[in-house]
Amino acid sequence: MAENAQEKLAEEKTIVSYQVSSSLDIEEGSALAINASGHLQETWRHFSLLSLLAFGVVNNNCWTNLAGSLVVAISNGGPPGVIYEFITACIFYFLISASIAELASAMPSSGGVYHYASVCGGKTYGRVCGWFAGWWSFLAIMFGAAALSSIISNQVVTMYGLFRPDFEPQSWHVLVCYIILTWMGCCTVLFMNRLLPMIEKLSMVIILMGCLVTILVCAFMPKVNGVPYASRDFVWKDWKNATGWSSNGFVFTAGMLNGAYGIGTPDLVTHLAEEIPRPSINVPKAILYQNLIGFISTFFFLIAIFYAINDLDAVINSSASFPLTEIYRQATGSAGGALGLVLLIFFSSFVNLISAYITAGRTYWAISRDGVTPFSAVFAKIHPGQKNPFNATVFCACVSTVLGCVYVGSVTAFNAFVSSAMITSTLSFLAAILPHLLSGRKSVEPGPFWMGGWLGWVVNVVSCGYIVVFAVIFCFPFSMPVHASNMNYASLMIGGMSLFVATWWFVKKGQYKGPQFVPRDSDMLARDAI
Repeated sequence: MAENAQEKLAEEKTIVSYQVSSSLDIEEGSALAINASGHLQETWRHFSLLSLLAFGVVNNNCWTNLAGSLVVAISNGGPPGVIYEFITACIFYFLISASIAELASAMPSSGGVYHYASVCGGKTYGRVCGWFAGWWSFLAIMFGAAALSSIISNQVVTMYGLFRPDFEPQSWHVLVCYIILTWMGCCTVLFMNRLLPMIEKLSMVIILMGCLVTILVCAFMPKVNGVPYASRDFVWKDWKNATGWSSNGFVFTAGMLNGAYGIGTPDLVTHLAEEIPRPSINVPKAILYQNLIGFISTFFFLIAIFYAINDLDAVINSSASFPLTEIYRQATGSAGGALGLVLLIFFSSFVNLISAYITAGRTYWAISRDGVTPFSAVFAKIHPGQKNPFNATVFCACVSTVLGCVYVGSVTAFNAFVSSAMITSTLSFLAAILPHLLSGRKSVEPGPFWMGGWLGWVVNVVSCGYIVVFAVIFCFPFSMPVHASNMNYASLMIGGMSLFVATWWFVKKGQYKGPQFVPRDSDMLARDAI
């Protein structure tokens, strides 16, 4: 039996190798080396483990992402709800991260979950699984980038209004900042590709130092100003349900969306798998360290700012477009101190924006290489001088600009787009992990990181269960009673986007082949591709 299985695996490897070499019109032993995606290696492998880790920390940017939605999160249980919901969400996302990491170790491709789903789905379902995973992943990243541009723009408008009590923020103020910041981030990615590893390492320092300074200021300034800290019960025990839902259990589970928004990006580093040596080892390490740093920094950040609150009603009812400013004002006792802390978040968020366009461009380029997108030939190109997916990155910035214009027309419509990002992202994870599970975890050749025995089964099953259950819960309205302005339109947006993806599938399925699995021992692989 074992000998027959080995012969079958060897035969499949030979067939796959033939398919890859035929699609590229090259032969084994050729000077043209390919990577794990089955494509020619076109990008520089100029990232190191440290710079890849920095990219993950910056792209995740957990503490600032959670800070941007903190006032909304407080409605789901008050400070204790935010803390415990965040911890619970992190536990589940650590399991999802482990599931993604072992697939990234086996198939280190810039396509990420798109590539994993295509291979794990096998000959029968691989193409359609990969198709949906690729589009869901790209749309989630794109909407996440738009949300980030919106958050930073609101930060700028809020800082402007800190010393102008009569200033009333308008949506067009946010749009102007949105467009400027979006294209600043995009141009950094387009024209500074050679410097991106250094930029990412510097950005990680900015983010971590910003978090540390914020924690220290919020921890010590109330005492300096003679202002009492919040009580222990206020931070850890006093449950406050301000959503209108009668079930506190439901409020807790729905509130985990806020924690997921902070920690739920374990796949982003996988899109640089073709820009780092030994990606099958380095990418899983970066995923692990990214999650640990995100959890630890955000946990202590939440504790510090909640103890600094002395008037929760003023925070919830703040008219500022970035309400966290009111918490900072209470912590420091002055508008100037609040401005300083918001500036730390601004710089941390802006470097996050740069990383967002690195990811978005690489993702759109990766799926374009296999003919998934319209005008694939245009977006599958690597710039000959910059060695980056120039056209794909420009396209992503244009899409983000259009979404910014939606913000002026209707903030509710814009929020409908961006609120679907987390659910769409987890659906793309499901499209990769579930086929891997249903195939008996035998559809891929294990990489250096592999959860053998019962552990892999448990981690994959819990990950899929979480995604299925919470994809439904996260589509419920945020509060009761429901009306047009507080309705959760995520299900409508996801359904509409999936309908578009399905329609495009029927248009292109006759021409679409999808990515191929390249055996780890293939002679065609570049020396540092695995």
